[in-house]
Amino acid sequence: MNRFDPLRKLMHADEAVAQFAMQPGTVFTHGVFDLLHRGHIAYLAEARQLGDRLVVAINSDASARILDKGPGRPMNREGDRAFQVAALESVDAVIIFNESTPTALLSRLRPSVYVKGGDDDMNRLAEGALVRSWGGHALTLPFVDGFSTTSLMDRIRATSRLAPADAS
Repeated sequence: MNRFDPLRKLMHADEAVAQFAMQPGTVFTHGVFDLLHRGHIAYLAEARQLGDRLVVAINSDASARILDKGPGRPMNREGDRAFQVAALESVDAVIIFNESTPTALLSRLRPSVYVKGGDDDMNRLAEGALVRSWGGHALTLPFVDGFSTTSLMDRIRATSRLAPADAS
């Protein structure tokens, strides 16, 4: 396997914990990352700049459905979403997790920095308090304006309604 192969970054939680647990400079984030877009890529690049390595946990298909992102979501299967995120230079490891929140994984990994995108208040999230309990930092990074999976899906649907039927 060559060093550019995203498959080398896909890890089971136990493997990631063995490799990265309690290492200074480990940044952790999580999400569905369905229909990877510019906002996701910019967010992950910014998160990576906060430390020496970035570990990304991807919601499994089952846990993504629990989050109720909308009908038919996630559009891409968990393995495909994980592979796409792993292909990014800013990402050092990708884990697929089955819970609705990454609290158990955070407890085991104990990153230096925990990052979420959007307008979540880390003072109100259990994950933020957990990370601060071992001296880590918990922060949010703003969304990139104009980029979201939902808006991308809406544009795709609108375009497909306007496209002429296939004549073949």
